[in-house]
Amino acid sequence: MRRLLYVHVFICCLGMAHPFCPSQCTCVFHGHTDGTGSRSVLCNDQDMLDIPVNVPVDTVKLRIEKTMVRRIPTEAFYYLVELRFLWITYNAVSSVDTASFYNLKVLHELRLDGNMISVFPWESLKEMPRLRTLDLHNNRITNVPNEAVPHLLNITYLDLSSNKLVTLPSDLMDIWPPFNGAPISTNASQKVVLGLQDNPWYCDCKISKLIELSKMTGTPVVLMDLLMTCSGPENMAGVPFQRAELDNCIKPSVMTSATKITSPLGSNVLLRCDATGLPTPTLYWAKSDGSQFNNTVQESPGEGIRWSIMSLHGILHKDAGNYSCRAKNVAGNADATISVSVAGGISTTIPPLRPSIETEQTSLGTTFTPPMDTTNSPSTTATVPPRASTAVAPKKPKTTTSTSVQKDSLKQAKNQQEGNGRKLAADEKSKKSDASKSVKDLKIVEETADSAVLLWTADGLPNDAPLTVVYSPYDEDDIKRTLETDAGSGKVLLEGLSSGTRHSVCLVAKGSAAGKDPCIDFYTLDNVKDGGQSALFIIISGIACALVVSLIALLIYKILALYCSGQNTASDEEELEKDSYVNFETISMKQRTLNSHPTELWARRATHESERMLLCSRSSIDSQMTYKSDSSRCEYLC
Repeated sequence: MRRLLYVHVFICCLGMAHPFCPSQCTCVFHGHTDGTGSRSVLCNDQDMLDIPVNVPVDTVKLRIEKTMVRRIPTEAFYYLVELRFLWITYNAVSSVDTASFYNLKVLHELRLDGNMISVFPWESLKEMPRLRTLDLHNNRITNVPNEAVPHLLNITYLDLSSNKLVTLPSDLMDIWPPFNGAPISTNASQKVVLGLQDNPWYCDCKISKLIELSKMTGTPVVLMDLLMTCSGPENMAGVPFQRAELDNCIKPSVMTSATKITSPLGSNVLLRCDATGLPTPTLYWAKSDGSQFNNTVQESPGEGIRWSIMSLHGILHKDAGNYSCRAKNVAGNADATISVSVAGGISTTIPPLRPSIETEQTSLGTTFTPPMDTTNSPSTTATVPPRASTAVAPKKPKTTTSTSVQKDSLKQAKNQQEGNGRKLAADEKSKKSDASKSVKDLKIVEETADSAVLLWTADGLPNDAPLTVVYSPYDEDDIKRTLETDAGSGKVLLEGLSSGTRHSVCLVAKGSAAGKDPCIDFYTLDNVKDGGQSALFIIISGIACALVVSLIALLIYKILALYCSGQNTASDEEELEKDSYVNFETISMKQRTLNSHPTELWARRATHESERMLLCSRSSIDSQMTYKSDSSRCEYLC
């Protein structure tokens, strides 16, 4: 009886027992009428330094608030497999480990606001596939890397406000409408709420999509605060997003060389697209199934311009489809589509029968190839299945006839097969000859530097028979060009040729034998523009030479004239010296009288009036420095 009492007490205690609750926390169980319930735990002791490790395993909501917790260690909540709400708010958390949230498969809401987190482990979000709310506001986060974008696809509430963000990855906005290309829905359940205010945004092209989003209305992405402002650059500090105009920031625009291309089976096709935008966009090629291509060439001839070429070698029917060229920069993206179709089918030629006598001889008595007409071999039986009349290859049934009969049958089979083979070869040769003669008299007229006119005559082909003109530089099959025309036109213009180059052109008729298409070679003329420049250069050079010769002749004439005038001047001076001056014996400042000797006087011939005035002026100046008596007279000093 006593044992039964102990068992009853133990069972009652188990029924009244509750899971153990941490000493610094408060645990609350919320029961429901159906007997189920959920447990929430609140830990707000200011002296708590670490994340508690003995939280009940059935906890659905855990709140750790206003504590001194500084770090969230690895696998801190590993055993809380039913946790849906995790709030670690207004603590001192500065370090979050990459595996801190491991095994939280059903977590729906994570709030870490009011801490000191500078680097958040974005890759840890992949451990929480059902996470929809991520609150990181009022922290010290400085950067959201490009690697974080794939982990934010399912987030519908993202709060990064009151951090130190300067910019955002340009791909972040592309995961939400209207930038992801998805149709805009007004369903409230599909709304995405973003909190990005109170950050020192640097307004340039990297956040141009965010600035554009702030100016939109009726979008699935809702900003908590539309009055965000720029903190940089200096000329845009304090400017609201809704009035910000970015310089040198242009969305890409794409243009393709063609929208639809039809090319023969097995030919080479080049697809080209050009894009403009600032910053200079990058180009990507993709097929309609999403597969991307690497065999492309890109080049940017200048800022804001880029072109790309993709090559398809030996196209098959599986290569037909839509090819998309997408241009992308930080300001946005754009794309254009080229539709490629393949014309023609695979031509097959059945070879003539070539029986192997050696093989048949080695198999005598077992199998052989009978002729089509079995009436001459009554001792044999063969069943020939229905085949095409052009090439019949009967089966080799077993036989039990004698060796001589087998040899006769073999000989007849050989003769008939050889006759069939010669007939098939003759038919094939006739077909090839007819195909080669279907288009003739190819010739090139009106050649220019970059074009030519091809003429032909259709013999035995209807006027609407399709023809394919294939032309390329000589021995350069990788850059062939094609034109579609009909046999009745008899004329086609070949454009885009290289000047002064040898080219090959062929006319391919549908159903013609391979390798028998009529082809000719021709040369294009030299560039007329270059010839004009050469002629102009010759004319200018001739004029320049004439001018130089004239200048040289004039210079020689001047030199000779100066030389002759120099000799004349020397002789004139000599004559002037002889006629104008005489030698004097003495120079004396004594008073001279009229009775002085003639040799003591200055002698000079008569001069003109201007020379007389000049001599008098010089005499008056010199007289101020020399002695002059009262009775002296004006002297002419020479």
